[in-house]
Amino acid sequence: MKKRVVITGIGAITPIGNNVSSMWEGIQNQNCGIDAITLFDTISFKTKLAGEVKNYQPQEYFNAKQVRRLDRCSQFALVAAREAMQDSQITEENTHMDRVGVFVSSGIGGLITIQKECEINYAKGPHYVSPMFIPMSIANMPAGNIAIEFGLKGESMAILTACASSTHAIGEAYKTIAMGGEDVIVAGGTEASICSSGVAGFEKMKALSQATDKNRASIPFDQERSGFVMGEGAGILVLEELEHAKQRGAKIYGEVIGFGATTDAYHITSPCPDGAGAAKAMIRAMEDAHLEAKDIDYINAHGTSTILNDATETMAIKTALGKQAHQVMVSSTKGNMGHLLGAAGAVEAIICLKALQDQIVPPTIHYEKKDEACDLDVVPNTLRKADLNVVMSNSLGFGGHNACVIFKKWEED
Repeated sequence: MKKRVVITGIGAITPIGNNVSSMWEGIQNQNCGIDAITLFDTISFKTKLAGEVKNYQPQEYFNAKQVRRLDRCSQFALVAAREAMQDSQITEENTHMDRVGVFVSSGIGGLITIQKECEINYAKGPHYVSPMFIPMSIANMPAGNIAIEFGLKGESMAILTACASSTHAIGEAYKTIAMGGEDVIVAGGTEASICSSGVAGFEKMKALSQATDKNRASIPFDQERSGFVMGEGAGILVLEELEHAKQRGAKIYGEVIGFGATTDAYHITSPCPDGAGAAKAMIRAMEDAHLEAKDIDYINAHGTSTILNDATETMAIKTALGKQAHQVMVSSTKGNMGHLLGAAGAVEAIICLKALQDQIVPPTIHYEKKDEACDLDVVPNTLRKADLNVVMSNSLGFGGHNACVIFKKWEED
């Protein structure tokens, strides 16, 4: 029999707040964490803006040895995981740690370390490359480092599906617990790719906004959108089997009730023009949750602010929800913090859970000009009080990866 899965802990570090409470306050206040890039010199770049984590000093979270041995993406993962684990109140006294897994993803991994060590190799030679180069840069190490710090000895993995990575991690964690594979899984994603090589790569693809006004750079669904804005940070959720959570008296944020994933099989970067793959992921998630379109109250869209994504995702939502699509509130929070790539889905999942908790729909900020290709209710500029029971979160990644997870408001049976 399929087991029920709930969320008992959340943690985040983002461009609008270095913990969940400050991030959620930033969402409610329509704050924008996008600003001029400070992590490297952009003089030779057309891209000038990004969503950097603010007021972050590694020494406040890690000792000197850890600072040297942890790439920024692993640091963010650990910061968010510490908050989530503390929030969950999971301990060795109330949980068997060999039944706790870690499914934490990164779309790119330790790109800052990769760039730094490659520069050293080219400039000085291989003898000067750090022995920590590979352990710091490979994309599974955020999951590995979390498992090591907390002694979590269940299944551990990093699912890499580009910008759908952390939604896939949450979905696969849900499926694993539902089938009895683990009692608890720490799931989510982390990303720290705002460096010259990362920005150069996306810029050459013409994927990034080159706007200089931070309030008109990441503008999902707006007719003037011109590309996404890179962001960084991490989101971590503690998923737990319901009876296990009840036995230890855990606080419950919401229930995971559906997950769907598909592949476009169309193009390495562009979404399938008719949105069929993304639509099918949403349909699969609704089927898994035994829901109909009318049951969905709000969708946190992938909504990257690229011309293709937002129009295609709108089409996908219409296909999946039919006539109900125009009755559902659909917003993107990437106007607040940019696109956190592999961490985006997890951070947005946390936003969905807070929305359910507080009965608030986050707005799509900086929205000015309607695009007829994006004609859904995008909750422009102002948060909205609403009766929320079921919310959906979409993530779509390069390579055609589509993932959708559905959460339900928690109410005692």
